[in-house]
Amino acid sequence: MTELLYPTDSYVQRFEAVVTEAIEGSVVLDRTAFYPGGGGQPCDKGYLEADNGTWTVIGVAKDRETGLIWHTLEGEAPAVGTRVTGQLDWARRYALMRTHTAMHILCGVIWRDYGASVTGGNMEPLLGRMDFEFEQMHKDLVQEIEARINAEVAAARPVRVRILPREEAFRIPDLIRTKINLLPPGITEVRTVELEGLDLQADGGTHVANTREVGALRIVDYKSKGKINKRLVLELQP
Repeated sequence: MTELLYPTDSYVQRFEAVVTEAIEGSVVLDRTAFYPGGGGQPCDKGYLEADNGTWTVIGVAKDRETGLIWHTLEGEAPAVGTRVTGQLDWARRYALMRTHTAMHILCGVIWRDYGASVTGGNMEPLLGRMDFEFEQMHKDLVQEIEARINAEVAAARPVRVRILPREEAFRIPDLIRTKINLLPPGITEVRTVELEGLDLQADGGTHVANTREVGALRIVDYKSKGKINKRLVLELQP
């Protein structure tokens, strides 16, 4: 299995690895900092470098059956056994880290202050949308929410990651904030992300170390997606 670097250190930008499998322009590495996507967060992109060439990583995905992380490359894949240096597209990754943490700020504020569960969400660098169980959404409420999430950015809350045995993790109240529990029964360990004093959830994505890194937030759109399903669209500054 590939050693995953991002679950315990989202700030790894460059790493050494060995190609363990290669087929049709894709490779598996013995270790990687590339996030394969999931939970609404897109996969990372970047480069692999070796003595005999450089390959652009245009996609990363996890094979759900084998658990292998496949890195899709431009051009023919390097041979098994090739030693490579992986380099993330750091501007993209860091933007996604900020965006993902911003979504947790939004989720934490709405859960704490309004008791609304998440019904869906997605993101791209510096832009995210999240759906909640609200019966009504209006301009004054949106402005109130925007002020409250920016207060949490300014609070400079530390963001802490832990990996817990499943049984211990599920003793945490409200660990799952989505309407549907997306954690498969076979998972024996659960990664949690805590915005200290605000939000604690099961989560597999990458995050900044402190809410102040997120920067100013704007709710740029809101709309109804059903009787008790309202969408908020969040934008971050570059």
